[in-house]
Amino acid sequence: MGASMASSPHDVKFQDLVLFILEKKMGTTRRAFLMELARRKGFRVENELSDSVTHIVAENNSGSEVLEWLKVQNIKTSSQLELLDISWLIECMGAGKPVEMTGKHQLVVRRDYSASSNTEPQKTPTLVKKISQYACQRRTTLNNCNHVFTDAFEVLAENCEFRENEVFYLVFMRAASVLKSLPFTITSMKDTEGIPCLGDKAKYIIEEIIEDGESSEVKAVLNDERYQSFKLFTSVFGVGLKTSEKWFRMGFRSLSKIRSDKTLKFTQMQKAGFLYYDDLVSCVTRAEAEAVSVLVKEAVSAFLPDASVTVTGGFRRGKKIGHDVDFLISSPGSTEEDEQQLLPKVMNLWERKRVESDNSSQQEGKTWKAIRVDLVVCPYECHAFALLGWTGSRQFERDLRRYATHERKMILDNHALYDKTKITAEGHWKDPDRSTAPTWPRMHPRGIGLKDDERVGSPEPVQQ
Repeated sequence: MGASMASSPHDVKFQDLVLFILEKKMGTTRRAFLMELARRKGFRVENELSDSVTHIVAENNSGSEVLEWLKVQNIKTSSQLELLDISWLIECMGAGKPVEMTGKHQLVVRRDYSASSNTEPQKTPTLVKKISQYACQRRTTLNNCNHVFTDAFEVLAENCEFRENEVFYLVFMRAASVLKSLPFTITSMKDTEGIPCLGDKAKYIIEEIIEDGESSEVKAVLNDERYQSFKLFTSVFGVGLKTSEKWFRMGFRSLSKIRSDKTLKFTQMQKAGFLYYDDLVSCVTRAEAEAVSVLVKEAVSAFLPDASVTVTGGFRRGKKIGHDVDFLISSPGSTEEDEQQLLPKVMNLWERKRVESDNSSQQEGKTWKAIRVDLVVCPYECHAFALLGWTGSRQFERDLRRYATHERKMILDNHALYDKTKITAEGHWKDPDRSTAPTWPRMHPRGIGLKDDERVGSPEPVQQ
């Protein structure tokens, strides 16, 4: 093995463990992030593979793939070298110390695999039933058989998001996502065998819920003052984590106190969020979404008659309720100037109607409901990619891009799918049919009024 480079100035707490994080299928940026994070937690992490390494940590690789990589690098291995999934390191960092290595952490090596005569493959259990680690490779219906577990994971993920802990946010969201895809209800820990994306942390929570009916960690989060405050503050349209942090540090714990404080300045979105708070925090039904769709199509067709207006997001996935309504707009005959001018024209049209509605409401009383609407305009040639990107869910889209990158060597975004093998040394795409990069879809979220008498019947759910 090669010589080891200087690792880091951080104090090493666990001298018996020497880690090497494999970049293959992970990427340089994520590897560097995990290396630095592990070093801060007291782990010794080598920049290069050396004789002192005791544990190789990999992501999205089997044990056979790691051994094959070592063989290509002309590196000999021994039975003392542990081949582990990244979930083990994440759990170690969460615990602040090395955790026990179990079968689910150890990378699977094919029984018929032999990297060399000196290699002794690890004996690890093979999965009884193959379940993909990628959400985009799993069939997930609206019938969630494991609500009690996924609800718990989503609370923990939300708390991690509030604390900007991306590593454990992904741990909990991936666990929730894979459980939603199961066609059966987990009733014992034996049911979790062979299921990917379930590390020790996730399994501990599942086991606790099975035995006690609830998770003590979830209960603690729900009773945490910071979590409760952030949950309340971010429920206001236009309020994000930075504003929530600011208000929390200022001692605010209720919206009424924030509203009445004359020293605070609010953005236009936040003003609308407070003004229509009760409307915007209430669920949007399919009937309301369909009624909004009629209004959007009427407004868009006034300026682009041939434009297509498609409902995206949760309603396109077949959900019966949501918190907003997303629309994707594209027109085969529009120019870039037409696309850029469309949303301002639609906004002006709705603004005039809002003024007329306000004048009428002063005499008749409020007969409409404010609903958040996200409008996305994209070039017609990008419609398919934008539609895929805006249909969701967030975890599905994240895994779809990860799958494209790691498994297909391609880059997927909201306007194109690129083959990474067709890129020049200067960083340009080898595409003779495209002289310039496509325009990014332009988004303009906006709340509009929906009158009670404009609601229509619920359409049939969209089949996935």
